Amino acid sequence: MQNLGSKLFGLLVVGLLASLLYFTVFSDGLGKAPKVNVKTAQGQLDLSLPRKPVLVNFWATSCPGCIAEMPHLAEMKRELGDRFELVAVAMQYDPASQVQKFIESNPYPFTFVMDTDGKIAQAFGDVLLTPTSFLIAPNGNIVYRQIGEVQFDLVKERIKQMSPQL
Repeated sequence: MQNLGSKLFGLLVVGLLASLLYFTVFSDGLGKAPKVNVKTAQGQLDLSLPRKPVLVNFWATSCPGCIAEMPHLAEMKRELGDRFELVAVAMQYDPASQVQKFIESNPYPFTFVMDTDGKIAQAFGDVLLTPTSFLIAPNGNIVYRQIGEVQFDLVKERIKQMSPQL
């Protein structure tokens, strides 16, 4: 009887992992990423079909939670390296000079983008609150959305699942 319980538990775990993999990589999850291009150090990045996972993080210099999570985002980027892209989008209402000063004072290893006209935030469903983050799978599906600070362990695991070959 105990052996049967162990087998059922094992099947349940395998089923849950298979479901997670399906919803993370193959399903539409939380919808498709919008057709937005951002400039990175490597060139243009199409967020609707990024070829590798991309974490898009909307932030502002006036947001204490945003500033607090930046070192953790940098640590995750250093740990996972080229397995994913990280794009930090400064909100439209954030003064450009303030954003530039922050970026110069904090040379984090990811891409910063100014959303000067608010179109990026609008494309992602009218993002108003910061921090707000979206994880986009290589197929363009949004597989994670978080208003508030990123759940780092969860996001790292999903990135590893979507980029096992790297």
